[in-house]
Amino acid sequence: MRIDKFLKVSRILKRRTVAGDACKAGKVSVNGKDVKPACQLKVGDVVELAFAAGSLKFRVLELKETVKKEDAAKMYEIVHE
Repeated sequence: MRIDKFLKVSRILKRRTVAGDACKAGKVSVNGKDVKPACQLKVGDVVELAFAAGSLKFRVLELKETVKKEDAAKMYEIVHE
């Protein structure tokens, strides 16, 4: 699954275009490497998303095309380092 779609489906970001813009701006990295919106994610990948106020680091637990709002948080786990 593409990183921009994952960020939208998991509801980490509200829109896929916002996720794509974040990737193009160099604010998203997968396993320590900056990625483009078309980057393919795998289960177990560690994603870091930079915000103005800090960053969010999480591990991908599952990839689904669609998911209910209540189950979106089950797609990833927050990583503390």
